[in-house]
Amino acid sequence: MALPVKDQLRYWGIAAAVFVLLLWALGDVLLPFVIGGAIAYFLDPIADRLENMGLSRMAATAIITVVGVLGFVLAILMVVPALITQLIDLVEFMPSLVKQLRGFIEQQFPSLLDRESNSHQFLVSLGETLQSKTGDVLQSVAASLGSAINVVVLMVIVPVVAVYLLLDWDRMIARIGELLPRDHAPTIKRLASEIDDVLASFVRGMGTVCLILGTYYAVALMIVGLQFGLIVGFIAGLVTFIPYLGALIGGTLAIGLALFQFWGDWVHIALVAGIFALGQVTEGNFLTPKLVGHSVGLHPVWLLLALSVFGALFGFVGMLVAVPVAAALGVVARFLTSIYLDSRLYTGLDGLKQEDE
Repeated sequence: MALPVKDQLRYWGIAAAVFVLLLWALGDVLLPFVIGGAIAYFLDPIADRLENMGLSRMAATAIITVVGVLGFVLAILMVVPALITQLIDLVEFMPSLVKQLRGFIEQQFPSLLDRESNSHQFLVSLGETLQSKTGDVLQSVAASLGSAINVVVLMVIVPVVAVYLLLDWDRMIARIGELLPRDHAPTIKRLASEIDDVLASFVRGMGTVCLILGTYYAVALMIVGLQFGLIVGFIAGLVTFIPYLGALIGGTLAIGLALFQFWGDWVHIALVAGIFALGQVTEGNFLTPKLVGHSVGLHPVWLLLALSVFGALFGFVGMLVAVPVAAALGVVARFLTSIYLDSRLYTGLDGLKQEDE
């Protein structure tokens, strides 16, 4: 005999509370396992395809691991040094950039330098606010540098976790399916399948979109001669998974740098702006519909809310689990909505009369 609904809700509520408590208490400890699980989930379809071609799961995992390691090493050797070089150049360029900005303001907006003007007072207060926050930023940087050992641990543990989870992924999913409550197993499996479809469309699709756009922005900006184009493209591609934010941040940064570097050369400035306009059009009309689809069930506002809430509550680990949790909540919400629309609470007396007829 099945448990009463009240008892079932109690048990599921306790399970959810334990999950949240563990996430809050063990966030830093769980980080490499969350990242490793995400990598295994991302690569599982590739392993399945290799298995369908006749390879064993172990052979498929070995091939994926070797290719992944080679790709990581090539990225370290080819991309990371250029990123570090441009980052150092950007830091060294900042004093000159500030001087150019002051000269530009003196020529175009002299009222901003008038000590009695409201604009000048606002800039002074803004500068004091930024200065007061500098100490906090430096402390955060120092803490990050002090935890470099954690980065090394991540680089060692994450690949190991990802390889073992990828090797046992199908068996693990099958075992979880066997442990589900028999009364609810079909419904849970159906909801899990819908959640997997949403995550597959969004995470894998948007990851590919971010990689394509980041590469396009970086290469195109370097071709037109923009300084720090590689960093700007990297930043723009990294945040592309939030609709419009990648183009907004990357475009603002790139056009701002182009104004200082190419001031008076409106052709180059227009080229930089056109690069981001073309990228936005390509993303909205070709890449996202093709690779992600229109019905992933993750509205941009819902995604931003999930990232903000989970990031504030659980830190970086919370941001990593925000997307899957948001997808799961969206699927569950649609499931509960469908139940509500079929219930007498929604249909009322009219629905009861239709059933009698």
